[in-house]
Amino acid sequence: MKKNIAIIMGGYSSEYNISLKSGQVVYKTLEKSKYNAYRVHIFKNKWVFVNDMDEEFPIDKNDFSVLVNDTRINFDCVFNAIHGSPGEDGFMQGYFELLNIAHTSCNMYQAALTFNKRDCLSALKPYGIKTAASYFVNLGDPIDEDAIVNKVGLPCFVKANRAGSSFGISKVYKKEDLQQALDVAFKEDDEVIIESFLDGIEISVGVITYKGDTVVLPLTEIVSENDFFDYEAKYLGKSQEITPARISEDKAELVRTLAKKVYNVLKLKGFSRSEYIFKNGEPHLLEVNTVPGLTAASILPQQAAAAGISLSELFENAIEEALK
Repeated sequence: MKKNIAIIMGGYSSEYNISLKSGQVVYKTLEKSKYNAYRVHIFKNKWVFVNDMDEEFPIDKNDFSVLVNDTRINFDCVFNAIHGSPGEDGFMQGYFELLNIAHTSCNMYQAALTFNKRDCLSALKPYGIKTAASYFVNLGDPIDEDAIVNKVGLPCFVKANRAGSSFGISKVYKKEDLQQALDVAFKEDDEVIIESFLDGIEISVGVITYKGDTVVLPLTEIVSENDFFDYEAKYLGKSQEITPARISEDKAELVRTLAKKVYNVLKLKGFSRSEYIFKNGEPHLLEVNTVPGLTAASILPQQAAAAGISLSELFENAIEEALK
């Protein structure tokens, strides 16, 4: 009997368009002979199943079922392709866990923790994970520009604390530009993290649960044509993503070991992608993503391909692991 799989996509954040593309890739890739796949759009004003004719059928939020032509459809598993809120910050995970519906992402607490850059870095520091120097600001706080510069130096990065895909992020070279960067970040979140600039090779590491094991995928080196790995670099072709990364085996082993440690310390499951910059020969963690992009241009699928894992194998494994 084929399993009913809901592929949730969209979301409430600036990343909804990317999420729709990720979800569509999953939908097109899943073997129709093995699964009944359903595209489910999650937006603030509607949760709907969208069929191949683009007809919409409302989701019953009481049990996450849908009525299609007088037939009630319940889902065996949810494939989570929502980047940002509410798919990457714990809300959907908590909802599905309450309904006892299997889903492909990590658990609620892990999602909330990793989505909050400040909290995630703070939780990992006792384990010896190196990070950039950081300074925290909340909306409404008095801004002490001298204190910020003394703590993190210049240039520095000003980031929305709970946002992904390089939304709400600026690289600041001069103290007088800090306020404008904070204004940009506060459009995305009411919490901001300001970090020192780490000048070094940037490496992206996919770590997944594959056939019951924690697997570190081949490393990707990020070379941005822009000043940093911003939205244009990430999604509009303004970067080179080189897999495998052009680093020594010693450095590669360092960052592989660290990425696996981060995955295990945080008790993650499913997909993850973490970013590191080498400073003085040591990898420093930037952030952890638990619902990474799954489009053709995305890093994790490129890494899986380099490991000999096809997209269909990657997605099918995620579902089978969730159904365990």
